[in-house]
Amino acid sequence: MAGERMATRPIPSTGEALPVVGCGTWRTFDVGAGTAERAPLAAVLDALFAAGGSVIDSSPMYGASEGVVGDLLAAAGSRDRAFLATKVWTSGREAGISQMRRSAELLRAPRIDLMQVHNLVDWRAHLATLAGWKADGRVRYVGVTHYTPGAHDALEAVMRAERLDFVQINYALDDRAAEDRLLPLAADRGIAVLVNQPFGGGGLLRRLRGRPLPGWAGEAGCASWAQVLLKFVLGHPAVTCAIPGTSRPEHMRDNAGAGFGPMPDAEMRARMTAAL
Repeated sequence: MAGERMATRPIPSTGEALPVVGCGTWRTFDVGAGTAERAPLAAVLDALFAAGGSVIDSSPMYGASEGVVGDLLAAAGSRDRAFLATKVWTSGREAGISQMRRSAELLRAPRIDLMQVHNLVDWRAHLATLAGWKADGRVRYVGVTHYTPGAHDALEAVMRAERLDFVQINYALDDRAAEDRLLPLAADRGIAVLVNQPFGGGGLLRRLRGRPLPGWAGEAGCASWAQVLLKFVLGHPAVTCAIPGTSRPEHMRDNAGAGFGPMPDAEMRARMTAAL
């Protein structure tokens, strides 16, 4: 990867280039204030930025994660290198406003790059607020999220009804329901796609790690099973960025490697699917 730059894809609503591999913080960044707990996470963010990545995704639902991210970015002086995405996860307009203000404080970011309505909770109220916040410059982009196939019908309805910059959905080699309607709809509507659970929730990656890589992995530019799974996700043209979570810097470096080299075409993605 020396001398190379991580691949980027445009955010459809603006054309801004976004690196294709980011970092999720669910569970992994929910730690205390001790140096022993936080030092590996600082190294995770260093690895993300060193590879050319920028997207860090969090939520009030993720315990201490927002505050940990904010503290680590402040300590490293690296806020300007981060594309900060978080969420609103409560009911009621005023509660949503209060929660989003608190997120900005914890992240130490007067302006959030992307604010998302987490799991569509009270999405009408929060999207109305966020339209004003975006106009005022408090947030740069607005989106909605969910993480289960059972929510895809509801997500589809919101994607059709609202003007969104982003949608965050579950999509993985063993979880391809989003291919049916959501990914094509995002492309049609000009909505950027963040992919959570690109490892299928983790169980798939654990199973595959004990198996030798197939011979075609090198053709796909993959040096690990994690890269195979991420490149499969990134091989879909509607996907903007995958956000696997980790608390280990070596895994962040490995994940980031999927953002380099060739992206799989339809034939290679079929081989990846057949490898399960």
